[in-house]
Amino acid sequence: MAAGCARGRLERVRAACAAEHLDAFFVRDLSSIRWLTAFDDVFDDEDAHALLVDSRDVVLHTDSRYTEAARQAAEGTSIAVDDKRQTHSVFAVRFLAEGRTVALGIEDTLMLGEYRALEAARAQAASSLQVRETSGFVRSLRAVKDATEVARLKAAQAITDAAFAHLVGFMRAGMTERAVQIELEDFMRRHGADGLAFPSIVATGANGASPHAIPGDTPLEAGQCVVLDFGARAQGYCSDMTRTVFLGAPDARMRAAYEAIRCANERVQAALKPGVTGAAMHALAEQVLAEAGFGGKMGHSLGHGVGIDIHEEPNLSPRNSDELVEGNVVTIEPGVYLPGEFGMRLEDFGVLTHEGFAVFTESGHDMMVI
Repeated sequence: MAAGCARGRLERVRAACAAEHLDAFFVRDLSSIRWLTAFDDVFDDEDAHALLVDSRDVVLHTDSRYTEAARQAAEGTSIAVDDKRQTHSVFAVRFLAEGRTVALGIEDTLMLGEYRALEAARAQAASSLQVRETSGFVRSLRAVKDATEVARLKAAQAITDAAFAHLVGFMRAGMTERAVQIELEDFMRRHGADGLAFPSIVATGANGASPHAIPGDTPLEAGQCVVLDFGARAQGYCSDMTRTVFLGAPDARMRAAYEAIRCANERVQAALKPGVTGAAMHALAEQVLAEAGFGGKMGHSLGHGVGIDIHEEPNLSPRNSDELVEGNVVTIEPGVYLPGEFGMRLEDFGVLTHEGFAVFTESGHDMMVI
């Protein structure tokens, strides 16, 4: 997919640079490099790459371990691959030298050591390069997904939905959280996942009241609920889903909590559309939970963006007063957490369209009792 996708994404970066009066941009965040190049099967988790974009050129600076794969992926694109044995900072300064005065943009996520190396390389070369810090420059562009990204996100979610369908037939009282986690993650890998979007959460009973509980040796017991938060990574993109499963018929308090999070999830899905804010969607969910008697029992933000990374922009949180736009992909994950008793969460994700919210998650909202 590299040629077409990369072309459009690079044009967006160049337009953003022009708007900020930047002559070039230096990218070190690996997920942003993956997004900008649209290369498949090139990058692993090594922090071994830098991308330099200006009005004329796009150069990926890498090392010999990746040269062949990168050059094959770059065929038919405007992206050059450079594997000179020098630091990324020296590469950038020398490439941009050429007697020009250049305003070079960097993200504020750049490691301090690398920023200092960039400044040192600039000083040593007596370069007129001006290094200017930005915030969320590429990440904000990544927040608007294109059609290729949406297709890949849906593919990742299809694996995740299949894993949940398998798991409800597998789980039974007496199993440990860890045993369920192993089965869940193994199923996703065996059915098309490149890897995991994040370490899966399996939390039973009172452990469920910790939203990011780590699965352990706690056994599943009748009368409890189990929080399952998991996602596959496929074709370089993540999925994210949470379901709460009941081991036997729930008591009245559990049933009321589940109906509250279901109502909150569905009310937000109906309200999501371009123009609403993340803060407003969070407030709506909190309002629904409070009306059901569970005010102040969520604690975390309602949702977040998903893409190459499991947490991207935009966020559905009280801190996000920005309007959502068409192409944003977000989760909706209201929860209720009662320490010492139980916790539960119901999470879907999907994309904002001009018509509203198109959910990717196929698993339903009916109470799942096994």
